[in-house]
Amino acid sequence: MSKLHRPLGTLSDERDPVRLTPDSAGWDYSGLRVLSLAAGESRVVRTGEYEAFVLPLSGACTVRVDGAVFELTGRDSVFTRVTDFAYVPRDAEVEFSTVGGIELALPMARCTRRLEPRYGPAENVPVEVRGAGQATRQVTNFGVPGVWDHADKLNACELITPAGNWSSYPPHKHDEVSECEVVNEEIYYFRIAGRDGVTPSREGFGLHRTYTSDGALDEDVAVRDGDVFLIPRGYHGPCVAAPGYPMYYLNVLAGPAAERSMAFCDDPAHGWVRETWDGQETDPRCPVTSHEGRVS
Repeated sequence: MSKLHRPLGTLSDERDPVRLTPDSAGWDYSGLRVLSLAAGESRVVRTGEYEAFVLPLSGACTVRVDGAVFELTGRDSVFTRVTDFAYVPRDAEVEFSTVGGIELALPMARCTRRLEPRYGPAENVPVEVRGAGQATRQVTNFGVPGVWDHADKLNACELITPAGNWSSYPPHKHDEVSECEVVNEEIYYFRIAGRDGVTPSREGFGLHRTYTSDGALDEDVAVRDGDVFLIPRGYHGPCVAAPGYPMYYLNVLAGPAAERSMAFCDDPAHGWVRETWDGQETDPRCPVTSHEGRVS
């Protein structure tokens, strides 16, 4: 079994579908928790040495931290709307409560600075259509440098790949300091829509590739709803959504750089593909969502 591919159920306990720390990942900075709260339930989480985003995957909730109260409107599904979110600092006690039930992602990063909590409105989140042709995808840049600068180490964004399309392409890497990249540990958290295109389901699947130039890493895996894939180093991409099954993934990145950055280098064998996009139409299914709901 791959040590990098963590299928749903291998990173969970009774209450958390995903519980991944830097220690359990085998690196230093990036982590992810996914919490599931039933209707009327509340939970308290202590962030310890990690800063985090509070990102509704489905449902709505109230977040209480350091005397601040944030009402997160959330969404029905990651395929239906761009959501609002919150930032919570390290060394904090965070209470989540929900009326109708919620599934929450907590992208995390081990950090040293303690910042104040802050709310991120959905209408302020930029939605980018990237690529062209069958490589068209939506990038939702809610927690990236230049858009959200209120973080110490943590970077995060969401992607939606329409059924049959390719994303994270050309393959790229960020595992050394060079003229085009910085070091970041990256987590891919996948949700795969079922036949209706909006409801996550284990019925569908997608494909993901990670490799290094020397062949030390060379993994091609099928990913299903709720799976996690770890990128400690090497080129990663493509992520391919199988026909009939749109693919979402949450990217979580953090590393040792003094300033947050998501800079990367393409695999020189495939970087030329970017030049071909100028002459192609984008897939009309993108963007898929906005803060107002589904676009297509």
